[in-house]
Amino acid sequence: MIDFAILEQVMNEFIPFNRFCGFRVTLVEVGKARMEVPFRPELIGDPSRQALHGGVISALADTCGGCAVWTSLKDMHSRVSTIDLRIDYLRPGKTETLIAEAVVVRSGNRVGVCDVRLFHNSAPEETVATGKGVYNISRPKDKEA
Repeated sequence: MIDFAILEQVMNEFIPFNRFCGFRVTLVEVGKARMEVPFRPELIGDPSRQALHGGVISALADTCGGCAVWTSLKDMHSRVSTIDLRIDYLRPGKTETLIAEAVVVRSGNRVGVCDVRLFHNSAPEETVATGKGVYNISRPKDKEA
């Protein structure tokens, strides 16, 4: 089984894009991940409305979905990469920390699927966006599952 402390460290510290964006894992358990990105002015996409850029929202959803799929694997040396991502933007992202929660719908031998919901702590019942991520799972050759 995956060591969740190592997974969290990999996601937070070893992936340069996650560090650059400020993404942080706040929860990992089998089949589920929660990540957040603290607000900073560089993440604004619409200065007239002070709304987060849609790319920040989709990148957080994608990253959180991939992390959730990784929690369902048995080998830390497996790789997860995005095949497809769909995002539905439901309301503007506010100038505060954005949270993503991903739940694995299916984790097969080669493909994992996640549902993702994004929201703010100040209004967790108000969904900012939803997503569906489909991920390729590459396992080490000598440890095929």
